[in-house]
Amino acid sequence: MATAPQKSASSKTGARRTRRTNRRDPLAITLLKKDHREVEGWFDEYEQLEDDAEKVALFSKIALALKVHTSIEEEIFYPEERGEVEDDMLDEAYVEHAGAKKLIAEIEAMKPQDEYYDAKVKVLGEYIKHHVKEEEQPGGVFAQAKKGDEDLDAMGERMKARKQELMNELGGSVVN
Repeated sequence: MATAPQKSASSKTGARRTRRTNRRDPLAITLLKKDHREVEGWFDEYEQLEDDAEKVALFSKIALALKVHTSIEEEIFYPEERGEVEDDMLDEAYVEHAGAKKLIAEIEAMKPQDEYYDAKVKVLGEYIKHHVKEEEQPGGVFAQAKKGDEDLDAMGERMKARKQELMNELGGSVVN
């Protein structure tokens, strides 16, 4: 009789192991991937909503998370990975960020009952999904970064601190 696989100690503690090397991702990559999964889940949740107030509230969370995420990538990750990651991949990532920011601004200026509101949120989700694939695929930005000489754990600490600053600044939360 088949039994369910047992969870390993690493899955209980949240350490992420990669398939090929059985080594955990460095902190910088782990933080970015965690952001990706969070926003992907919110886009899926958005698809199920019908209430306009709930749509606005959830989109506000999505927009804040994307603004903070793009900031830490553009301020820390991408510049420090220039030279480690192919230039054209980083250039495309910056362009994708610019397109996402423009679409976020358009959606924020709208109301859920406006024409194309839901369609724009859907397209933004698809745009983000494409961007995430470019970063996470074999040979992508993250794979190239892991092969480089940068200390991605130390970079992750800087990214974590900057993310908290931005969340406090943009989200209005206060650290005690």
